[in-house]
Amino acid sequence: MQSTELQNTVKEALNALYHYPDDAVRMQADRWLQDFQRTIDAWQVADNLLHDATSNPETLIFCSQTLRSKVQRDFEELPSEAFRQLRDSLNNLLKKFHKGPAIVRTQISIAVAALAVHVPAEDWGDGGIVNWLRDGMNAHPEYIPGFLELLTVLPEEAFNYKIAARPERRRQFEKELTSQMEIALNILTACLSISELKEEVLEAFASWLRLKHGIPGSVLATHPLVLTALSSLNCDILSEASVNVVSELIHYTASGSSGGVSVQMPLIQVIVPQVMSLQAQLRDSSKDDEDVKAIARLFADMGDSYVELIATGSNEAMMIVNALLEVASLPEFDIASMTFNFWHNLQVILTKRNFDISFGDEASIEAERNRRLQVFRQSYESLVSLVSSRVQYPDDYQNLSYEDLKEFKQTRYAVADVLTDAASVLGGDTTLQILYMKLVEAVSSCRNEQSEWRPAEAALFCIRAISNYVSVVEANVMPQVMDLLSKLPHQPQLLQTVCLIVGAYSKWLDAAPSGFSKLPLVIDILMSGMRTSEDSAAAAALAFRHICDDCRKKLCAYCKQLFHIYYTAVNGEGSFKGSAEDSLHLVEALSMVITELPPEPAKDALEELCSSVVTPLQEVINQGPEVLEKKHARELTVYIDRFAYVFRYVNHPGAVADAVHRLWPIFKAIFDLRAWDMRTMESLCRACKYAVRTSGRFMGITIGAMLEEIQGLYQQHHQPCFLYLSSEVIKIFGSDPSCASYLKNMIEALFKHTTCLLTSIKEFTRRPDIGDDCFLLASRCIRYCPQLFIPSSIFPALVDCAMIGITVQHREASNSILTFLSDIFDLAKSSKGEQFLSIRDSVIIPRGATITRILVAALTGALPSSRLETVAYALLALTRAYGMQALEWAKESVSLIPLAAVKEVERIRFLQALSDAATGADVNVLMIPVEELSDVCRRNRTVQEIVQGALKPLELNLVPVP
Repeated sequence: MQSTELQNTVKEALNALYHYPDDAVRMQADRWLQDFQRTIDAWQVADNLLHDATSNPETLIFCSQTLRSKVQRDFEELPSEAFRQLRDSLNNLLKKFHKGPAIVRTQISIAVAALAVHVPAEDWGDGGIVNWLRDGMNAHPEYIPGFLELLTVLPEEAFNYKIAARPERRRQFEKELTSQMEIALNILTACLSISELKEEVLEAFASWLRLKHGIPGSVLATHPLVLTALSSLNCDILSEASVNVVSELIHYTASGSSGGVSVQMPLIQVIVPQVMSLQAQLRDSSKDDEDVKAIARLFADMGDSYVELIATGSNEAMMIVNALLEVASLPEFDIASMTFNFWHNLQVILTKRNFDISFGDEASIEAERNRRLQVFRQSYESLVSLVSSRVQYPDDYQNLSYEDLKEFKQTRYAVADVLTDAASVLGGDTTLQILYMKLVEAVSSCRNEQSEWRPAEAALFCIRAISNYVSVVEANVMPQVMDLLSKLPHQPQLLQTVCLIVGAYSKWLDAAPSGFSKLPLVIDILMSGMRTSEDSAAAAALAFRHICDDCRKKLCAYCKQLFHIYYTAVNGEGSFKGSAEDSLHLVEALSMVITELPPEPAKDALEELCSSVVTPLQEVINQGPEVLEKKHARELTVYIDRFAYVFRYVNHPGAVADAVHRLWPIFKAIFDLRAWDMRTMESLCRACKYAVRTSGRFMGITIGAMLEEIQGLYQQHHQPCFLYLSSEVIKIFGSDPSCASYLKNMIEALFKHTTCLLTSIKEFTRRPDIGDDCFLLASRCIRYCPQLFIPSSIFPALVDCAMIGITVQHREASNSILTFLSDIFDLAKSSKGEQFLSIRDSVIIPRGATITRILVAALTGALPSSRLETVAYALLALTRAYGMQALEWAKESVSLIPLAAVKEVERIRFLQALSDAATGADVNVLMIPVEELSDVCRRNRTVQEIVQGALKPLELNLVPVP
């Protein structure tokens, strides 16, 4: 298609996209335009339409975005001689749009900056882009606004990974910019004389400061740009830009690359008084929220950047701390919360054990630590009072949208974190005393359900937040708190928090002198919580679990009462408002107390607990196979999940094994008739897994029946959970010689069937859970029974299967496969596995070149970059196992990638790092070249397709073994 025709088609598609009423037509136009942007013709068409005076705003925006994207991602499509023509065209466009539209000018500026990232300074000419820019501004002062925007985006593009530049070139570009920092600041200083551009100049200065290049603090302290920014803080028109500059200056003074706080002290001494002079404006009612937020941001930046200095507790430091307290007291939470990071970091410094300041002997260091804690004590006490009111439910809480409710919860979590920071400094008991006074004040106005319950709930939420910091034998406040709880109205939100606080202080109930005596009182509260609302029932069930966990020894004498609570809640006539998941906390609670009983009473209690679960299942089974098959999974799993919790938390192996033996006919009936149903099978396998884990070798003949059952059913129904249950069995019984024959047959049957299912990447993609659980089982076999697995006939077939599945996009499946391969390569590390190295080598060596090629393909684009570490480890393990042979495989694989995609120097760097890591260098040394090779090969779609086309990860090319 001719360029003119294409231009018209682009205009028509844009017109359809923005103005056509039919959604289908608009979607078709959008798809066409996206495809067009990937073509090589897009360069010329976008450039022509941007120069065309008749192009409408929509066309200009689309074409400027297209050109920016092409320069960023597809610059390599152009012949090298096209660079100057492109640069000059973009320069002309920058001049053309110097007065707008702003969005078009910004896209052109980014395109020029991206071009500079691709093209070294010597090829750019004129001493690099900054000099070129300076000359352009001097020659054409009328176009300075457009050039100024380019100067602003230049440093930003140094860190833009959308630009398909090689890592080496990206580092070089950053060096080029930092070497031209002085020229850039001179340009900006000259532009200060144009009063209407001061805001743009300051924004550009802030952008250049982000490079964190080491300009001495003494130079910046008197620099006109810095002085202009500081003096403009009180100027309404320039305040946002000046705040950005001062914020960057604060970060700059604290950054390692600038020399840090000590080197930058002359600049800090200029900045801090100027920022402190703004403190009064925090209380100025004439200032709008955005102005206050900007000022607060500067105080928060100072707190975060100078926290080490502030931690000394000097008079100057305390002035900043008081200003930060004032910010924390502001009504808008998003402003107040800016200080939260500072309070946390200060707490870490004040309380850390390894005090890294030299004060002589240990006694002096301890004295200095205590002095500092004392200095900041009052600040943290004030902070507790300030933030605790932030967690109160709003008046209209019942009408809050989902998003608003989510935001409110996040606010509470953030405040809870601040309270724990304060408790670390003040001590939990002191913090509790402050919060208790607020609770007493709140309770006085909380007499009935219609009264104001929200302040009491807020105080209790805060007391709960610091529970881990309060002494478990605290005797002054906690008894009074517990007494107050029973006097509060049963308003649902309040009761929920009351129940949660009971659970949070379960250790206190067990350890404090008066703690256990409060138990009847709190159990009554929990029973009320279970009957009041879904949320309070969930909180009550969780609290009951905590109490039974922490007070389990004392509760052994009260089993009868605990069973009564359990029956009332779980089997009561609709009185328990919680979900089936909440009821599991009650099962868990009872199970933990049963664990503390002697063997015989424990066996009886376990039987009683199981019988309450068995009855409804037995009733369903008694109704016949048809009824059992047609039941909704939920009607079965609600009971089966309770068995899982019983088997998991009753730590009496023999008693659990006996229970499973008695229950096996019920389990077998469900296995036989519901094997098609994934949810029921997952639930039942989970219960069996915990039974195996708890009972171990007490399982006796039941384990044989169980494994025989799942082995047969797996071949019919392919449920992944059967593999998962088998891996638990391998962990427990893998090294037992008496089970060897049985387990060998089982794993061979399971793996043989799986390798028949997973014959292509398509099948792995369709059944990722089977792939995941199969290779988890295989890794377990390598660890626990290599003697059964590695010499077996299925081992080579499973390695072949793993090679097919390495590049499956499903994260867990891919990780399981890579871990399995790594375990094979690391076999020499295992004392059990060492004797099977020759068998392993006979399988791996003929496949080594192919495995390496697939792993290199995975590193360079066949798998997401988030998996780099797992893939790199597998490659490293292979190299460590096979030394020079593996390095040859890697060299052979990397050499397949064309030089257009990966340069020789990049290949050499990667192979050298692999060699160094294989011979004992730190594994982290390998990650940088791996990430760089990955980055290079993924830099744009075209390169990625070239690399994957060369490596062909889905072609196995297996060498037949004679």
